[in-house]
Amino acid sequence: MRFYGFFRSSSSYRCRIAFNLKGIRPEFVPINLRRNEHRDAAFLAKNPQGLLPALEVDGAVLTQSLAIIEWLDETQPGLRLLPEDATKRAQVRAFAQIIACEIHPLQNLRVLNFVKENYDQDRNGADDWARHWIAEGLTACEAIAARHVRNGTFTFGDQPGLADICLIPQMFSADRFGLDTALYPRLREIRAACEALPAFADAHPARQPDVQ
Repeated sequence: MRFYGFFRSSSSYRCRIAFNLKGIRPEFVPINLRRNEHRDAAFLAKNPQGLLPALEVDGAVLTQSLAIIEWLDETQPGLRLLPEDATKRAQVRAFAQIIACEIHPLQNLRVLNFVKENYDQDRNGADDWARHWIAEGLTACEAIAARHVRNGTFTFGDQPGLADICLIPQMFSADRFGLDTALYPRLREIRAACEALPAFADAHPARQPDVQ
C-alpha cells in the first residue's frame, strides 16, 4: 500500500488520521504541491486529476479522500469509521461532506490562486474569501454537532469516526486562515478530545516527514 500526500494538504491529513485509527502504515511518497510535483507526468499517469491524496494498492490507484477512507473502512480490520445503522451513516457522511465538498474546495490553494490572478485580489483578499466560506460551513457543523452532544465525546458518539477525521484538518485550516474558532465551542471540545489521541496527534502536519 503506497500513499501519495503532502504534509499540509487537508485531504491528505484526513487519510493519515484514518490510517492511524486503523493501525495501517502505508509506504509514504511525498508530493510537494509548492513545487508543482502533482503536475509531473509520472504522478498524472496515476491520478489524471493531479490532486492529492492518492492510494496505490494491488495495482489500483484510489483517489479522493472520502473514497479512500470508506475503502479502508470496508476492507481493513480495526475501528469502524462509519456507523452500522444506515440513517446514522448518512448523517455522518453528510457532516463529512459539508467539510470535504462545501468548505474545502473554496479554500483550496488552486482556487485561491485563481481568485488572486483573475479577480484582482491580493493575498488578504483571497484569505478573506477563504475565511468567509470556512466560517459559513463551520457554523453549520457547530449546530449539527451541538445536537449530538449528549451522544458522546466525539461528533457522533463515544468513538472517533469519519466526521471527526474531516473536522480536525478543517479546524487546523481555520487556524491557518486566522478564523476565530471560539465561535464554535462544541467543535473545539471535539477537537480537544481528538487531539488527545495519538492517531490524531501523529497525523498533524507538523509531525510529517515532508514538513517544511
